Amino acid sequence: MTGHSEIDTSVPHSARIWNHWLGGKDNYPVDREVGDDFVSIFPGQVDIARHSRAFLGRAVRYLAGEAGVRQFLDVGTGLPTVDNTHEVAQRVAPDARIVYVDNDPLVLVHARALLTSTPEGATAYVDADIRDPDAILAKAAETLDFDEPVALLLLGILGHLTDEEDPEGVLGRLVAALAPGSHVVINDGTDVIGTPGADGVDESARVRAITRYVQAGGIAYNLRSPERITGYFTGLELLEPGVVTVSRWRPEPSPFGEPPALDAFCGVARVP
Repeated sequence: MTGHSEIDTSVPHSARIWNHWLGGKDNYPVDREVGDDFVSIFPGQVDIARHSRAFLGRAVRYLAGEAGVRQFLDVGTGLPTVDNTHEVAQRVAPDARIVYVDNDPLVLVHARALLTSTPEGATAYVDADIRDPDAILAKAAETLDFDEPVALLLLGILGHLTDEEDPEGVLGRLVAALAPGSHVVINDGTDVIGTPGADGVDESARVRAITRYVQAGGIAYNLRSPERITGYFTGLELLEPGVVTVSRWRPEPSPFGEPPALDAFCGVARVP
C-alpha cells in the first residue's frame, strides 16, 4: 500500500481523531490521547462529530433522491467510516459517481481499499489539498462531468483555512466550475453555543480545546460565526431551513423533541 511510509504516528491528525470520536478503529495512541484530551475540555465535540456525520447522510440522501443529483465531489473526506458519501448516494441512485478529495496518506491507503463502487456508478479518490482548487477540479474532471450538476461537499474543511488563505476565494473557485442545478453543502464549526457545565455554559471551551490541540502538534481549526458561514452561500439559492445548527437540518422525526443546538452550522444551496 503506497503512502504508508509517509504516515507519522507520532503526530495527531484531524482525520484520525475524528475517526476516534466516531468510534472508529483507524487511529493511533497519539490520536486517542489528543482526542480524549480535547473532549475533556469540550465534551460537546463527540456530539458534533456524530451529528455532523448524520447531517452528511441526510443531505446526500436528499440530493441523490429528491434533487436528482448523480455526481458528488466530497472535499476533505476524512477516513472512511459507516455510511460514506458513495454508500449513501449509491443506495439511492446506483449510477451515482463520487470523487473524494483528501491529502492525508492514511486516508489514501484506506480509500483505495474501502471506497468500492456499484457496477453502474463510479468512485474515485483525488490526492489534493483544498488550497489548490484548480488541481482538485482538474483531477475530479477525470470522473465527473462538470457540464452536468455536481454536489460539492465541504464538511468541516473550510475551518482549516485561515482568513489569509481566503476560504471564500477557494470556495468561489470551486463553485464557479459547477453547472446550474448543482448543489453546495457546507458544515463548519462555530463558538456561539458553548458547552453546558456544572456552573453554566462555557463559551470558551472549544477555543481552549483547539489551542491545546495545536500545542500537541495538530493543525489549527478556525471557528467562524454562523453569519460568516451563511455568507459562504452568497449568490446561491439556500434551501430550507437555511443555515442552522447541524443537528437541525431536516432532522428525522423523533419523539424526544427538537435535537440539541450544537457548535457546528450547516446549509445546502442550489446553483441557479
